[in-house]
Amino acid sequence: MAVMLAMEVSIPVRGPERAIRLPAGVLDLTDEELFEFCQANRDLRIERSAKGDIIVMSPAGGYSGYRGMEVTAQLRNWAVGNRTGVVFDSSTGFRLPNGAMRSPDAAWVERSRLDKLTRREKEQFIPLCPDFVIEVASPSVDIATLREKMREYVECGLRLGWLILPGSTQVEVYTQDRVETLNSPATISADPVLAGFTLELPSIWNPPF
Repeated sequence: MAVMLAMEVSIPVRGPERAIRLPAGVLDLTDEELFEFCQANRDLRIERSAKGDIIVMSPAGGYSGYRGMEVTAQLRNWAVGNRTGVVFDSSTGFRLPNGAMRSPDAAWVERSRLDKLTRREKEQFIPLCPDFVIEVASPSVDIATLREKMREYVECGLRLGWLILPGSTQVEVYTQDRVETLNSPATISADPVLAGFTLELPSIWNPPF
C-alpha cells in the first residue's frame, strides 16, 4: 500500500468535469492512507462516501472554476470582518461523523469548534462537519448525487447549506428543518447562522466572460 500511495495514479477521466466511482474495497484506505493518496494526486478532487466508495473528479472547467472561486471569495470577504469562523475552499477535506470524506466548494466552520482540534487534526482532513457549505453544480454533474451529499451534510450536523444550480438559476437551501428552493434570486442571506453574510448571485448566473 505504501508504494502505491507514493505514486500518482493514472485514472481515465475523459472530458471536462467528469467523475468516476471506485466501489468500496477497490482502494480500501485508512484515513491516513486516504490523505496520502490525495496528496499524491493533487490535480484531482477526491472524496470518499460513507460506504467507502472513492469518487475521483477531474479539474473544473472554466465556468465552474470561476463560480467556485467567486462564492469562496465572497464568503471569505465576509469572514475577515466577522472573525467568528474560518473559510475553506474546495481543496479541503472534511472527515464526517459517518466516515465519509467530503470537499465542498466552499465551507465555513465556527472558530470555537476548530479550537478544540489538535494541530495534527487541522493539518489533515478536518474531523468534523462544517457549519455551513456551498456546493455549485457543474454542467455535467448528477444533481441527484449533489442532493444526496447535501442531505448527508445535514444528517452529520450541518446548520445551513446552499446548493447552487446555475443551469436553472435556482438555489436549494438546506437546514435541519427543511429544504427550500429559491428561483432566480439576486441575493441570498445566511442569517442567522452567518450573521450579515449575503451572497451576490448575478455573476454566478452570468459569469463576466
